[in-house]
Amino acid sequence: MQKQARITSKGQITVPREVRRILGVRAGDRLLFEGDGKDIRVRPVRSKSTFSKYRGIGNPEIGSGRRSIRRWLRGLRGQ
Repeated sequence: MQKQARITSKGQITVPREVRRILGVRAGDRLLFEGDGKDIRVRPVRSKSTFSKYRGIGNPEIGSGRRSIRRWLRGLRGQ
């Protein structure tokens, strides 16, 4: 796969949609640029929350993540 991006005068780039999907990143996520002298590698920065292993432990019917919580709240409200 080859994709191009243009650098703005502020040094910003827009990461192409296909690349964002492959990397699994969204707005606000961080990317790490690693170089070995010849090539540059781009990868997402994954910071795991120290509390993530406890998420959803109190109520097994609610999945982890914002989307699951919203879905559960809509069900409670009857929407």
